[in-house]
Amino acid sequence: MTPNPLDVKTEHLLRDLAPQVLGVLLHRFRDFSAAEDAVQESLIAAANQWPQEGTPDNPLAWLIRVATRRMTDHARSENARLHRETAAAAEQSPFVIPNFDVDPVAAHDDTLILLFMCCHPALSPPSAIALTLRSVGGLTTAEIASAFLVPESTMAQRITRAKATIKSSGVRFQPPSSKERVERLRAVLHVLYLIFSEGYTSSAGPDLQRTDLSTEAIRLTRATHALLPEDSEVAGLLALMLLTDARRTARTGPAGELVPLTEQDRSLWDQAAIAEGIALLTGALAKGSVGSYTLQAAIAAVHDEAPRAEDTDWPQILALYELLRRMSDNPMVLLNHAVAAAMVHGPVAGLDLLNALDKDSRLASHHRLDAVRAHLLELAGDHTAAIAHYRAAATKAASIPERNYLLTQAARLAEAPAGQATGKSRIKKP
Repeated sequence: MTPNPLDVKTEHLLRDLAPQVLGVLLHRFRDFSAAEDAVQESLIAAANQWPQEGTPDNPLAWLIRVATRRMTDHARSENARLHRETAAAAEQSPFVIPNFDVDPVAAHDDTLILLFMCCHPALSPPSAIALTLRSVGGLTTAEIASAFLVPESTMAQRITRAKATIKSSGVRFQPPSSKERVERLRAVLHVLYLIFSEGYTSSAGPDLQRTDLSTEAIRLTRATHALLPEDSEVAGLLALMLLTDARRTARTGPAGELVPLTEQDRSLWDQAAIAEGIALLTGALAKGSVGSYTLQAAIAAVHDEAPRAEDTDWPQILALYELLRRMSDNPMVLLNHAVAAAMVHGPVAGLDLLNALDKDSRLASHHRLDAVRAHLLELAGDHTAAIAHYRAAATKAASIPERNYLLTQAARLAEAPAGQATGKSRIKKP
């Protein structure tokens, strides 16, 4: 009989619990690949059994029990090199305890340890980030490849090599020392930023947002901030997430369609999140050391503090992007800088800045360059070229809401009388 499909709540629960289960297994068995396989098997078992039997009272303990059984079977089938792990597993096996339980706080701590473990210096920064997105963030290989602007096959190889490196390096699953936290922090923050970004605007699929991912990124960033409260960039990243996520409810319409920033109902924005984000940002700026996440948070704050779209302080945003450009060669930063320049100096100035990105291989298959160019061409009055670029962007967009939005913009311009501005063009910001 075909099992009943999982409801959304249970899907989110399994996603939240997966890194915690992985952390427990790594703590006991120290075999990354085998542990991840065991976690996936436990998730499959849950997907097959829970719809029929009901969600267990302690779902985390249930998943750990099943995954541990898989790991124990794996250990027993290995050669003599794994006998020590098999013996350790037998000593700690949960099956000798009638009511196996797990401390939720300790499991959450394991998730944070897993985060820092995946960002171990034995790995190159790109490999560390990719592995963490897969193991802690729960992103698919395709989603990670999209975030890195590389082919999926390349990312799959990178993740496989990272797991092998973790195993061969003998990295222990334990809280990082103060020195290790400092060494790994940059990669950790980048991972959290990418997890949040994928959750806030999904790279593919029917939904614009994946709240489970953005919420998990915020939770992990809070935990990192609690660990390093004096680090201004950790505070800046948390502020950026809160100030951006505050707009979440207003970003989609009744049918899940994308609502651009300038058309959003700002009364729906989460004022408590905005207040918390601004307080964090103010504290970070007071420390005097300003990094890229703090600057992005400052840009988000300018948007959030404008009561209406037309009240947005674009000159201040442009100045902040010019500072950010000096710190980062990220093409998305350059795209947003071009938008800000167009809002201050006119669309031609923005289009001139976009020309520098035409040969950037990282954007060759990405829809954002065509989307931004289409908007600026529309502002400049070249509707024919704008329509072509809106349609080109739509063919590259894997997110259905973004694709529909771009096609709608092209159709709107195509239906407008020749030479007449529609008055409905909007900067598409998150």
